[in-house]
Amino acid sequence: MITEQENELLTRVGPGTPGGELMRRYWYPIAVTSELDRNPTKRVRLLGEDLVLFRDRSGNLGLLEPQCAHRRVDLFYGIPEANGLRCPYHGWMYDNTGLCIQQPYEEAADPDSIRGRVTLKAYPAQALGGLIWAYMGPLPAPMIPHWEPLVRENSLRDVGVTVIPCNWLQIMENSLDPVHTEWLHGVFTNYAFERQGKTDEIADRWGEHHKVGFSEFDYGIIKRRIQRNNTEEDDEWKRGHPILFPNILVVGALDAVNLQIRVPIDDEHTLHFFYTVNTPGIPVPAQEHPVLFDVPNPIEHENGAPKWEYLDTAPGQDIIAWITQGSVARRDKERLGLSDTGIVMFRKMVSDNIQIVKDGGEPKNVFRDPTQNVCINLQTELDHSKIGGGPPWKYSPLTAQVRQLFAERAKMAAR
Repeated sequence: MITEQENELLTRVGPGTPGGELMRRYWYPIAVTSELDRNPTKRVRLLGEDLVLFRDRSGNLGLLEPQCAHRRVDLFYGIPEANGLRCPYHGWMYDNTGLCIQQPYEEAADPDSIRGRVTLKAYPAQALGGLIWAYMGPLPAPMIPHWEPLVRENSLRDVGVTVIPCNWLQIMENSLDPVHTEWLHGVFTNYAFERQGKTDEIADRWGEHHKVGFSEFDYGIIKRRIQRNNTEEDDEWKRGHPILFPNILVVGALDAVNLQIRVPIDDEHTLHFFYTVNTPGIPVPAQEHPVLFDVPNPIEHENGAPKWEYLDTAPGQDIIAWITQGSVARRDKERLGLSDTGIVMFRKMVSDNIQIVKDGGEPKNVFRDPTQNVCINLQTELDHSKIGGGPPWKYSPLTAQVRQLFAERAKMAAR
């Protein structure tokens, strides 16, 4: 249990808050690159601020406060030009630094107009790995961490996206909790199949946990577990399950790895990316963009009953655990146990890094040396994928194609 004041410190992400100052030291995905093909602007809310993302006709990305400085019209309806975004109301145009570079009537009527002196708040935006990332902290900006799955070649990518109506921290704390898999993803999965009448799907999914462990490493925390007849020589303990500070869980196997990226929209909402990189080890079709799909929210009940068809997979189960704690979990009312050691460790890591920022330092996983950021290799919990495993297979349009590719690899290996 922590105090209400400590909970506020760890969870609040708005401008000027200690937690918000920490979180502004990192890059966050805010869109999949294909989204700006459908429309060159997108509304964004990030760390408590409303913004507009745009791509101009030269391919430059920009992220601006959403209303024109002239008459406050919404730039979501802006017109992309060669080097900026033009307000549809009177034609004022802004580049990706927020500088107003054209004010057509004022320039014609008065050459000494205010052009060049009007700016909007703007933040850097860059593309990497099929995602568009934003940075809202002090300049100069650090580099987007080149986690190996983001830069891996000869792979197929899909991205499931959903908005979770709760604070980012309780989502991350779920990732430091090994024992919940035994119950939420084991016993409850079987119950969800039972409620749907799919008794043939009921199985012994997760064994009893005999031992859990946690260790800090360069990029965050590794959690470990021993179940059934496993030992410390099995992958789940020996390799472990990495959490990248402050907001990424690494799930799955080396060749079918899923990054669960938790992006704080504000104190009570989180944009959640299920970013999966599938590398079957044989040639795959070229992708211009990752495949984008929605992950459904199972909390929306029908006729007073849960949507059981969304509750037989790990993403849906995790979502109900996150949301039903409340928009911001009341950690001052909880009672922690021995299995919660990783949660305590993570809270301390957040608190320690808040203090580092207060003291003028740079927190964990801020990268500025290009030689250290070419490709940051990660150790996954499993070495090779089990075909058909890994979230969120149930909802991805890519599932059948990826399973076929892994099946072809298995046939080739067996020859």
